[in-house]
Amino acid sequence: MTPMTLTPEQHEFRRVLRQFCEDKIAPLAAGIDERAEYSWEAFELLKMMELPALQLPAEYGGSGAELVTQAIAVEELARVCASTSLTFLISKLGMLPVLNFGSEDLKRKYVPKIASGAMQASYCLSEADAGSDVAAMKTRAVRDGDSYVISGTKSWITNAGISDLYLIFAKTDPPAGHRGISAFVVERDWGVQVTKLEHKMGVKGSPTGQLLLDEVRVPAAADLLAHIRVRPTGLWRGGDVAPGRRRGPRVDGSEGADADRIDWPIVLEERDRSGY
Repeated sequence: MTPMTLTPEQHEFRRVLRQFCEDKIAPLAAGIDERAEYSWEAFELLKMMELPALQLPAEYGGSGAELVTQAIAVEELARVCASTSLTFLISKLGMLPVLNFGSEDLKRKYVPKIASGAMQASYCLSEADAGSDVAAMKTRAVRDGDSYVISGTKSWITNAGISDLYLIFAKTDPPAGHRGISAFVVERDWGVQVTKLEHKMGVKGSPTGQLLLDEVRVPAAADLLAHIRVRPTGLWRGGDVAPGRRRGPRVDGSEGADADRIDWPIVLEERDRSGY
């Protein structure tokens, strides 16, 4: 295997960021862990260095850094404060489905705000009885005129109560099993409630919690989620198909009647438990 060699620019980025982390983030780390509270001071420092933009495309206000540079940033932040490194990471995860499958209107509405640090995002897939078996999720999204009404509970959500946007997975067609799961961008102010925060052994400055959606009404306008059907490639067994996991999905945009959601099946029925 050929060893990875950093470019001169990446070495300089590491040097500058390490100095920043040691000078600005490290003095906060012990207090963050002791108080077990999210550090807005640390997040403001990340914004000062324009780090929220690092992982996002330039066309939507990001820096467009490649993955090695992103990894360097995570390493240097985690070297002094694990909680702050997770603060840096989580919004990209929340935006990946939007970047990969969302409408252009949706990308332009939300991604620049994530890149500037004006907003943060969370990825909300797991439920108490639906961890790896996401097809067992009970959260429902029911069409009601020009809206969807979402009801259910999400568990172990990183940045719960801090994020402004929540990427919520919900069943729109329960009889279809894993093929009836959709995803919605839900703004916190639309009615997302945090009903529990976990007491953790570590990474205490990154809140992990339970969300309740009690008939939260989500507009079905085209400036939310473009409806894109995603089919499994059929080239592998085991695991689920979601942004960033294993092989990429095949997109078929032919079904465009509901211009508000993203559907992608979760492949579970052929799970190879011995190898996953």
